[in-house]
Amino acid sequence: MAEVESTRDGAVQTITLNRPDKMNAFTRALHVALKEALKEARDPEVRAVVITGAGRGFCAGQDLTEFGEAGDVGAALRETYHPNVLAIRALEKPVIAAVNGACAGAGLSFACACDIRIAADNASFVPGFIGIGLVPDAGGTYFIHRLLGASRAFEWMSSNRRLTAAEAHAWGIVSEVVEGDALSARAAELASFYAALPTRGIGMTKRLFDHADTATLEEQLEHEAQLQAAATQTDDFREGVAAFLEKREPRFSGR
Repeated sequence: MAEVESTRDGAVQTITLNRPDKMNAFTRALHVALKEALKEARDPEVRAVVITGAGRGFCAGQDLTEFGEAGDVGAALRETYHPNVLAIRALEKPVIAAVNGACAGAGLSFACACDIRIAADNASFVPGFIGIGLVPDAGGTYFIHRLLGASRAFEWMSSNRRLTAAEAHAWGIVSEVVEGDALSARAAELASFYAALPTRGIGMTKRLFDHADTATLEEQLEHEAQLQAAATQTDDFREGVAAFLEKREPRFSGR
């Protein structure tokens, strides 16, 4: 059985973490397979990506049976987790986490590395790390700080409090909660919606928001000016203007 399943439906690629008997916990083999799937997602024909889990869980974090064999844990993080987190952020297209169940530890970090999160109503969100005496990793402090602000992020990560899907929605961690058996269809619908939008513009918008937290106002204004100039050179800009003037729906190509 493949550790990760990758399927394509039109312009949407769905990446499924596939260790359902272990709640899709991370192993080196899963990281290798995920790296390949994320490489496939760079294809320009892919205009939106969904990441989800098989079975009852999204991802329970690190498989602790392998953790003890890691040796230098810092080196293991740099070799396995870091490239995949960076690969998600490097995709010039929207990445949607469809959280179908338990989402804990590094699985929570990965979900928060995605651009959009939707959840099944039976999903749960658990920091996990402090429960075994560890600190958040795989970008958890970076992304959760951005989502929640420093105070609430620290409180949550250090308390190990389990959040329901409804609480995660109220906090702004997920943008939508749906019934469990409707999650897959809703994720596909949402991904199809984004795949029909101007992909280059979305990719550059993603870059702008990644840059915004550490930029001065002057730097951000300049970055906006540079990317806006690039956006005006795209086919989608020309199609968007033509559709507006012709009073019709635009047909974006993602180019």
